[in-house]
Amino acid sequence: MQNKGLIKFFAILFALVSIYQLSFTYVASNVKGEAKAIAGDNPDKELKYLDSIGKEKVLNLGFTDFTYNEVKNKQINKGLDLEGGINVILQISIKDVLKGLANNSKNPVFNKSLADATANLEGNKSYLDKFFEAFDANSNGTTKLASPEIFANRNLQGEGGIAFEMTDAQAQKVIRKKVDESIESAYKVLRERIDKFGVTQPNIQKLGATGRILVELPGAKDVDRIKKLLGGKAQLEFWETYKIEEIGNFLVAANEALKKTEVKTKETKTVAKDSLNALLTDTKDSTEAKKGNNPLFDKILGQGGGPVLGYFAPKDTAVVNEYFKRADIRILLGADQHYAKFVWSKPTTIKDAKQKDVEVVELYALKGNRDNVPAMNGGLVTDAKDTFDQMGKPAVSMQMNSQGAKVWEELTGRAFSQKSYIAIVLDNIVYSAPGVTSGPIAGGRSEITGSFDVAETKDLANVLNAGKLPASADIIQSTVVGPSLGQAAIDAGTISSVLGFLLVCLWMVFYYGKAGWYANLALLLNLLFLFGIMASFGFVLTLPGIAGIVLTLGTAVDANIIIFERAKEELREGKSLAEAVAASYGWHGAMRSIIDANVTHVLTGAILFIFGTGPIKGFALTLLIGIVTSMFTSIFIARIFIDRNIAGKGDLTFSTNITKNWFTNFHFDFIKIKKFTYIFSSIVVVVSLTSIFFVNGLDEGVDFVGGRTFQVKFEKPVDATVVSDELSAAFGTPVEAKILGDDDQLKITTKYKIKEDGVAVDEEVNQILFKALAKYYPNTTYDKFINSFDGKKVGVLQQSKVGASISEDIKTNSYWAVLGAMAAIFLYLMVSFRKWQYSLGAIAAVAHDVIFVLGIYSLCYKFMPFHMEMDQHFIAAILTVIGYSMNDTVIVFDRIREFIIGNRKGSFEDIVNASINTTLSRTLNTSLMMIIVLLTMFIFGGESIRGFIFAMLVGIVVGTYSSLFIATPVLVDTISKDDKHNIEDKHNKA
Repeated sequence: MQNKGLIKFFAILFALVSIYQLSFTYVASNVKGEAKAIAGDNPDKELKYLDSIGKEKVLNLGFTDFTYNEVKNKQINKGLDLEGGINVILQISIKDVLKGLANNSKNPVFNKSLADATANLEGNKSYLDKFFEAFDANSNGTTKLASPEIFANRNLQGEGGIAFEMTDAQAQKVIRKKVDESIESAYKVLRERIDKFGVTQPNIQKLGATGRILVELPGAKDVDRIKKLLGGKAQLEFWETYKIEEIGNFLVAANEALKKTEVKTKETKTVAKDSLNALLTDTKDSTEAKKGNNPLFDKILGQGGGPVLGYFAPKDTAVVNEYFKRADIRILLGADQHYAKFVWSKPTTIKDAKQKDVEVVELYALKGNRDNVPAMNGGLVTDAKDTFDQMGKPAVSMQMNSQGAKVWEELTGRAFSQKSYIAIVLDNIVYSAPGVTSGPIAGGRSEITGSFDVAETKDLANVLNAGKLPASADIIQSTVVGPSLGQAAIDAGTISSVLGFLLVCLWMVFYYGKAGWYANLALLLNLLFLFGIMASFGFVLTLPGIAGIVLTLGTAVDANIIIFERAKEELREGKSLAEAVAASYGWHGAMRSIIDANVTHVLTGAILFIFGTGPIKGFALTLLIGIVTSMFTSIFIARIFIDRNIAGKGDLTFSTNITKNWFTNFHFDFIKIKKFTYIFSSIVVVVSLTSIFFVNGLDEGVDFVGGRTFQVKFEKPVDATVVSDELSAAFGTPVEAKILGDDDQLKITTKYKIKEDGVAVDEEVNQILFKALAKYYPNTTYDKFINSFDGKKVGVLQQSKVGASISEDIKTNSYWAVLGAMAAIFLYLMVSFRKWQYSLGAIAAVAHDVIFVLGIYSLCYKFMPFHMEMDQHFIAAILTVIGYSMNDTVIVFDRIREFIIGNRKGSFEDIVNASINTTLSRTLNTSLMMIIVLLTMFIFGGESIRGFIFAMLVGIVVGTYSSLFIATPVLVDTISKDDKHNIEDKHNKA
């Protein structure tokens, strides 16, 4: 081997760099362990201790030293499935951005185009592109984007803006730029909010030009609070309100009108002339009079006063909103109340008639106007701080600019003289509605009070200072993982990794003797390099990423297996040890097969990385890094050990006494039985497709259809069917509950309001879930049930949400990923082998494998003891199967090509059979390594990835079969007779 000294130099350099980078992870882990021991089981005490030593030196390398904070920032980042925390994907509303750019234009073409773009949005399609398409169709040349009443308004005129004379194509470029600027602005606002929140190692990034922003907050635990922080637009507004006596007549009239459509009984007790206060009293007679007969007043749980029209249950707000939207109800408003806006407060608690605490929201009527703009907006606020009011309750103080101070003085002066109220509204929720008792407030300084806690005032001041988002940011996908679940995942990953490593090492020594020891040394270095690269570049380690690393153990020895098997063949032909090694490492030895096999791996891994999201990217990344490090260590590092042995003792063996004659002189006629394998595979394909499309279908997970899933741990075993029925009744829609691992743990899936975005909906779902399951948790509060904390044993351990829009994108990406991988491999093999028949044989085998795995999942998902859902993990498994199926097929095809170029005698079928038989040891050894590793992960890797591993396990077994009994027969059957005759004539003449 040439340049051996240079390779040694780089190997030592890479090893030292890797050890240096991993030292930070090692030290950080030790410090955390000490903190945990000092704090006992108190997570707050542990966090305070780590904060206190943040600037202390904890690592001294002689030439430099590092503080704990520096070490912490350089350690390997763990994903949420290992660390615990919250991951969300926010969708910045391009529709809101366009409305803002058009200054809320009333142009009918513009608004119809917005509606059409929303209705016709498809997976992986840009909302902006859809809007432009809809605008072209709706305007039909009659209206321009650069119309003064649309985008050529005062806000967008001037340099870099839109001029009246612009064509639609020119205007589109400007609009795209402005939309990008709005997304960038949203990104900066979110970044500032997160930085002030104080989460360790947050990750926030824009996802291309989709208007989506990924936010990862490792270690974050307060689910509802963080979702409010991220999803809140921070649209602070100040509205004048109606008083109850001003709007009471409308409420009575609305209640009477609703009786005609909402009350089913024919006999009603009319109380139309009664006053609103009489209707809201708690006397027995009035209650009986209105119970069941008053659609609006039946929902009032407590009497209001001042600006509060009444107290309602949160679950009734949607129905009441629908009432107030009806044209026949709104027409009952007085002439000066035509633009009234009905809004709700944040939840609070009151005492009911039995003196029990009841959660309610307050109803307000704001004095709206034609343009739907408030009397004053929060854009005039220059500074906000969390503080305490005169009563010692949490509050937020604000300072306004000069314009804001003037408007505020006028607004408070009017409220003082009219004895009215000013509602302080944040993101369409009323936080308080105080009156003004001491005259106009000058100077622009004011205070927001209400039913806040300290955390809420800190977050409110944070979002006001960071600024408002340019458009609403809806959480379309989220995952919440508790720290205890993350630790369990680490334990499972560690066990499966160590055990898989040991089994691979043992097999290599058992089968290849001393050469196996050298392969294992190279494998150790491979793992060191892999983790070193991840630490150096700040890559995130996830649970699927651990799966990728464990799979790397199998692929790392794959190149050594190919080389060792080739060396054994060369030795059998009478070559010396040195000659056999040199030949096996040559291009015409094992290198060509290794390169072809690994290129197919790289293609599938790259496609998986491009189309995957979240943990799937982690899996693809570790797989790709592992391929590179495996190639280096297998080809160069193992070779150094082997050459050293040849130059020294020269006692190297590539087998043991037990295995030296395995698979030698093997002469099975694979082509002869192709009819039987065709029939068997055809039956499997037909049965699979029938089950998929006509019988069982596939168990599509929330990644593909949208929905919410909760992993819930109970205090004792429960009946999944009973829980499913209880939750279905609570949500009013079917809810699926399946046992996950032990029978005291369920995976709960619901599609309740999945098409509705917003933090309020997410919190509503959490509340319904808790209330429906509260009887199983007699000593647990809502916060302890939903939120994460160290040492959590019961309640929601993990939750995720996939919105309807992103699920379409995931499904579309999955289809393209599979088709793209197959197309890329087809083209590569056609270029490499220069005959399309090789590509066809390989793709036929891959299609067979994919259908087979899908069929198994379709036939078995209803009764298997683990989950077999179609989700992103499953697609990752399918793509991995494609790569490894290609690996086996390419090894055989390379041998066929070698024999065709050489002087092998016999018919074309004889040459193909000989190719399969002489590579059988390679094929079976490679597959066996993968099966050993996958079985280890399936048994010890944890419940969350068991279905994912099972797909790969089935795929590897089926892929080995198809490379022997499908790919090569298809190649034989599609090669033309002339080509066969030419090959046979050449070989037999020779």
